[in-house]
This record gives sequence, C-alpha cells and structure tokens, in this order.
Amino acid sequence: MSTLDPAAAAPARPWSIAGSPLTWAALALLLVYPFVASPFFIYQVGGYALVLGIIALSLMFLAGYGGMVSLSQMSAAGLAGYMVAILGSNSVGTGFDWPWWVVVPMAVLVGALFSTGTGLLAVRTAGIYTIMITLAIGMALFLLTQQNYAIFNGHSGFAGIAAPVVLGVDWHQPVPFYYLALFVAAACYAAVLYVARAPFGLALQAIRDNPRRMHALGFHVLAHRVAAYAFAGVIAGLGGVLLVWFNGRISPGTIGVDRMIDILVIAIVGGIRHPAGAFLGAIFFVILETFAIDIVGAERFNTMIGMLFLVVVVFSPDGLLGLWGKARRSLQRQELPNN
Repeated sequence: MSTLDPAAAAPARPWSIAGSPLTWAALALLLVYPFVASPFFIYQVGGYALVLGIIALSLMFLAGYGGMVSLSQMSAAGLAGYMVAILGSNSVGTGFDWPWWVVVPMAVLVGALFSTGTGLLAVRTAGIYTIMITLAIGMALFLLTQQNYAIFNGHSGFAGIAAPVVLGVDWHQPVPFYYLALFVAAACYAAVLYVARAPFGLALQAIRDNPRRMHALGFHVLAHRVAAYAFAGVIAGLGGVLLVWFNGRISPGTIGVDRMIDILVIAIVGGIRHPAGAFLGAIFFVILETFAIDIVGAERFNTMIGMLFLVVVVFSPDGLLGLWGKARRSLQRQELPNN
C-alpha cells in the first residue's frame, strides 16, 4: 500500500486507544511536563509541537478517515492566523483592534470556509490529483499574500501580534501557552475520535472504502467529503490562531510550500492511522528541527529530514505508531511461551 494512499488508514475502534492506560499515562506526563522542563523546552518544544500537531491532525482526519490527502491544511491555518493579525492588532497599525473573543471565532470561521472551498474543488478527484489541486490552492494563497499589500501587507506580513491577557494570565508566557495549546489539542483529539465513531464519521470511512456502494445506498458522497473538509478546517483554524500567537508574527513564509510539506511529513511519520500519530510526528519533527540544525547545519537539515522520513516509511508505512505496534506485538509473542 502506498503511504499517500490511506485507503484503509483509519482504525476500526478509535476509542480503544483513547481509553488505554498508555493514553492516560501520556496525558499525565503532558500535564506534569511544565513542572520538570525549562521555559525553553516548555514553549519552543512542547508548545510548538502541540500547535503543529493540531494542524497535522486536520490532515490526518481527511487522509485517515476520508482518504483525501490535502496539502492545503497549513494554508487554512495560515489564513486564520492572518485574520488574527488583520482583525486584531499588529505593529503595522492596520488592524481593526477587535477583542480576542471576537477575533478567534472569526479567524477559525475563515479558516473553515477556506477549507470548505478547497473541498468543493477537490472532492471530485482522488489520489495524486487531490494532492496537486490542494497544493495549487495553497500556492495560490501563498502568492496572494506575498503580492497583496492592501490586505496582507505583502512579503513582510504582520508582526507585533500579541497573545491576549485573560484574567491577568498572559497566554504568551511559556506555561500558560503550553496549557492553552494542550487544552485545544486535547479537545480537537477528542472531537476527532468522537466524530470517527459518530454516524457521519462511519459513513465517511465507508465512502473512503467504497464510494460507489455508498452512493448506491443513498448517501451523498460529495456532501460528506465537503463536510469533512469543513470540520478539518475548524481544527486547522484553531491551530493557526495558536501558531500566530506562538510566533507573534505571520508572513507568506508561514504558508509556503515547505511548510505545507512539513505538515504532510509530520502526519505520515507519526502515523496516519490514528489521531495520536499527528502529535507523535509533531514531537519528532520539532525535536529534529530544534536540535539537528546544530549537528548537521541549516543547509543539510532538509536532507536529513528527508532521509529519516524515508527510513520510517520504508520500515514502517504506518509511521512511528506502526513501529510501536510492531514492538508491542513482538513482546507479546515472546511472552506467550512463558505463559
């Protein structure tokens, strides 16, 4: 099976991992992480990985449960981030200065609408054609933001985008931002698992496996796929809001083709069979991005990422989650003779 063809990528029982002891142990570890880590690791590693994981989760939902590999999820997130800069305040002084509790829903809505529009154009295609159409849409948005100065401030983008202070808590500080990102990530993770078990999610997975049969049974195949893009757009929009608060700025480079590919790499390396893979891949990617440059240099970083990507997908097409599954099954087989 091709790595980019998630025709059978989704698990049959998504709640089985959600309620496992390993999941609760991971959640406990994430909760206590700020108490044992330095501010740098809390913010630059933990917080950033959670943000990228949220955006990759939107891609995982489309690819794993819908069989649609979209490269425009970073674009939806970036557009939501631009809305935070435009509707809020920025250093250019062109923002509308709306309060954050108005800006955030509007930004997420714009990201969802962009993703829905992408779905309307892409749902009639499959495989490599879906990838190319969503890549073209993402590149179109990138060029628009780079060349438009009236709305997007061109190549420079926007800086000075401050995270809000709520009840005296500055969400830009490492610990508050980490817990905010963790809360949003947990909510999106739970929402994806719930939707996967809901009638809509089950129908979407059946459409992924056999769209002709589902159409014959009376299901509106295109409507389900477009709705999946809309749901994924909400998740990507939330990730985009957190991303612009994390960076304090946004520019066309945020949604360039390299960043779109990064989200795809994160989802595949982590494991596109389950939502947990998006966050596992994000942790793997952020650690490499943070520390590998000091070892191999910035000019060789992408080469190293590509090599590690090939190693993972060759030995485990299911990503790091697949490696964990193989190791667990191997240990179980070794324990059988002793029992």
